[in-house]
Amino acid sequence: MDIELKYGCNPHQKPARLMTPEPSPLQILNGVPGYINLLDAFGAWQLVRELRAVTGLPGAASFKHTSPAGAAIARPLDPAFLESQMLPQMDYSPVATAYARARGGDRMSSFGDAVAVSDQVDVSLANLLKGEVSDLIIAPGYEPEALEILKAKKQGNFLVLQIDPDYEPAEELDRRDVFGFVLRQKRNTAQITKDQLRHAVSVKKDIPADVLETLVVGTIALKYTQSNSVGVAYNGQVIGMGAGQQSRIHCTRLACDKAEKWFLQQHPRVRGLQFREGLKKPEKANVIDQYLLWEQLSDLEEKAMLTGLTHIPEPIDKTERLEWLKNFNGICLCSDAFIPFRDNIDRASRSNVQYVAQAGNSLRDAEVTAAADQYGMVMIHTGMRYFLH
Repeated sequence: MDIELKYGCNPHQKPARLMTPEPSPLQILNGVPGYINLLDAFGAWQLVRELRAVTGLPGAASFKHTSPAGAAIARPLDPAFLESQMLPQMDYSPVATAYARARGGDRMSSFGDAVAVSDQVDVSLANLLKGEVSDLIIAPGYEPEALEILKAKKQGNFLVLQIDPDYEPAEELDRRDVFGFVLRQKRNTAQITKDQLRHAVSVKKDIPADVLETLVVGTIALKYTQSNSVGVAYNGQVIGMGAGQQSRIHCTRLACDKAEKWFLQQHPRVRGLQFREGLKKPEKANVIDQYLLWEQLSDLEEKAMLTGLTHIPEPIDKTERLEWLKNFNGICLCSDAFIPFRDNIDRASRSNVQYVAQAGNSLRDAEVTAAADQYGMVMIHTGMRYFLH
């Protein structure tokens, strides 16, 4: 099947087309796709399919610009999380909880995302998506009522894709055309398993079952993230992704900064912010983001932030931040390649990271492991690099 796309990466890049295998494993149920839409959809689908295969639970991903802003498996949603994400306190289906957690990993980055879920889309998920700013969804199937809800989104322009869950490319090689040259390589079919994540090289070696599952989620997410990448995961979901940085410490800083914001969103003072009437969810999320960066704001930024609130709140100082992070156990940091210097571990310790999974086989492995031992962390070597370019 040969499908004309809206345009390529940018509106001036025309023509743009999609050629599918025959018979096509992809159906466009609503909307007109663009080039970046499909890159995000195909990356996100592979991620959630792998989450489902390894954990046995529904998986979801929130993709932006060819990397996951968030990824998660289905687990119950507690009241503090729902309040922090401005979601109603109600029952959600498993696949809806997976997406709520994936999008809630980084609400700022997930704005206008590509959604992927491993299971059939039900009414619970469709109603959740109805209230979020998203561009598309890809899934193996849809309940009829759920499909009608989604078709009405974005004035009828929401992109709805259905993919055959059993589809596998016929060729084992990936092909890429770059500047008139053709590159070919074996597809990255390496499977991430729980056994890969049991090889602890630190003094502490105990990895509880729920933490092991979280390490799986974090590592699989990295496999589909533009490299270099480091992610922080907690309770079966990615809560901070540092993607596409040239320096690994910058990946770690970015991931940990995002993770700290995620934890602080559930702080009573943040949940108690009083917003100006009429503010929409994305605007509230922006005010919360600014509030948590208050000490870094310019005078104009501070004024803009306070304009969104009806009362001036008290900032959360550094000491309070560190104390709040101590309330959370099982925080994992995953790296798509080896960690070359201990500075990554030093930064992770400030965010109360307790488990680290990385490829290993660096010249400074002993130094990096010693840093993990100093902080009482469990250090795991997977023996596998997961670069994506």
